[in-house]
Amino acid sequence: MAREFSSVGVVGLGTMGAGIVEVFARNGIDVVAVEISDVALERGQANLTGSTDRAVARGKLAPADRDALLARVDFQVGLAALHSVDLVIEAAPERLDLKQRIFAELDRVCKAEAILATNTSSLSVTEIAVATARPDQVIGIHFFNPAPVMKLVEIVRTVVTAAHVVADVEALGKRLGKVDVTITDRAGFIANALLFGYLNHAVDMFESRYATREDIDAALKLGCGLPMGPLALLDLIGLDTAYEILDTMYRRGGRDRRHAPVPLLKQMVTAGLLGRKTGRGFYTYERPGSPKVVPDEQTTTPVAPTPAPATVTTIGVVGSGTMAAGIIEVFATAGYQVVSVTQEKVKSTTVSETVGTSLDRSVAQGRRSETDRDATLSRINWSSTLEDLADVDLVVEAVTEELSVKKTLFASLDEICKPGVVLATTTSSQPVIEMAMATQRPTDVVGLHFFNPAPETALVEIVQTIRTSAETTATARAVCATLGKTGVLCGDRSGFIVNALLFPYLNDAVRMLEASYATADDIDHAMKLGCGYPVGPFELLDVVGLDVALAIQRELYLELREPGFAPVPLLEHLVTAGYLGRKTGRGFR
Repeated sequence: MAREFSSVGVVGLGTMGAGIVEVFARNGIDVVAVEISDVALERGQANLTGSTDRAVARGKLAPADRDALLARVDFQVGLAALHSVDLVIEAAPERLDLKQRIFAELDRVCKAEAILATNTSSLSVTEIAVATARPDQVIGIHFFNPAPVMKLVEIVRTVVTAAHVVADVEALGKRLGKVDVTITDRAGFIANALLFGYLNHAVDMFESRYATREDIDAALKLGCGLPMGPLALLDLIGLDTAYEILDTMYRRGGRDRRHAPVPLLKQMVTAGLLGRKTGRGFYTYERPGSPKVVPDEQTTTPVAPTPAPATVTTIGVVGSGTMAAGIIEVFATAGYQVVSVTQEKVKSTTVSETVGTSLDRSVAQGRRSETDRDATLSRINWSSTLEDLADVDLVVEAVTEELSVKKTLFASLDEICKPGVVLATTTSSQPVIEMAMATQRPTDVVGLHFFNPAPETALVEIVQTIRTSAETTATARAVCATLGKTGVLCGDRSGFIVNALLFPYLNDAVRMLEASYATADDIDHAMKLGCGYPVGPFELLDVVGLDVALAIQRELYLELREPGFAPVPLLEHLVTAGYLGRKTGRGFR
């Protein structure tokens, strides 16, 4: 039988500590909430009452239930108040020396059978445990912020944590309505080990001026469906907290350069620009603690582009795959005349049927009328010869991801298309400059990376090479705006914004699975329930296709030469075995 916890103690009543108090009290458990001073205790009480009052205002908590919840909490100054509780959870700042001092004192004041837990998100639970005379009763219980909302709890056992302690805490997690994943004591555990490398990479991208903060955040929200962009998320976490976590992961995790905090992060922490809590981080906020972003000196003000964009009325789309069909539908829906070109008439018929089926589905779902559907189809001309692109204003290439094929196509378009036509590629991984230099007009070549499904996804990455003209870029941005898409501007670098941040994270998840640190299910749970991701990394890999993921990861590694970007052997072996994901019926699942 699992142990029944009738009372718990929480040490530290910041945002996370107060949230943990609320979780226990909501579930009928008496809580002794402890801080180091009367002033800190008053702040902690304010954190809890503020959270519960907001829950009442939103209809998530009845006033009577709030009052009962608060009545279960005993606020005290000093660790001595925890002498009779069954479990203590420490939620102090992420400093090892501080946590070790707290645990040494808890070991002295708590009853012999009490379990001592830390909510650390990055420090070694083992190093904290050895500060006590009961390391077998020390465990990590890592809640995620905001604790009352996020369903995930990482339970971290050390090499000496007793099995019954792990079982008791797992049962407690279920009682609290949480989904727990039990793992060993490793830097970053699951969620932070995958999350913070990605966040650090985003800071590096911003520091190098590869893309603006707004474009980086918009790309990940719209391209991946994430609840927040990486820079906005760092502001929410706190840049000082992020720095400490990255620094700890770098020192404890094999000194992986991707976890070495980007210099800009250290500079911002030193300058006191810590994010929302100070009113300024990567963005500027209405006041400290406010979620409302206000304009600052980095905010871009919409102005008429200089030079003015070219007039575009007719679009050519080359390709016969799913992406080509989606792009055709997008342009025709927006009112453009579209010339669709495939290699053979039979392929044109297939693409036409795909577009028609998609439009029929939108009619059936009530998203467009039959009249709109018919008008959209009437704007599309089907062809199997490139010569029919002689009079279009913009060509979008959406053929197979083979550079030699794309270069040959661009050379042909250069000969056929009239002067001044914008030649765009939808490549997700190939160098746009290679295609540009296959023409005699590299200034007219740009990347327009649509995301699948193109009619549904609001993002387009606009990729400019070092030869792309300002007019070509302005035309690409204007066309994206006409489509109702958000165009984010970036340079011609492998992966652009989204894939450069997404696929190393996926590769790290595969590495974690290969090392047998956690199961695919636990890793997917951690990212969905702990970070709010719409899908877990292994679910996403099986949808994308393991062969596609491997090809993109290889391109990233070959261009950037970052050792951590090398494709994980497990991914290569699965592709060799033909386990490519959903399309073959087997991948990671």
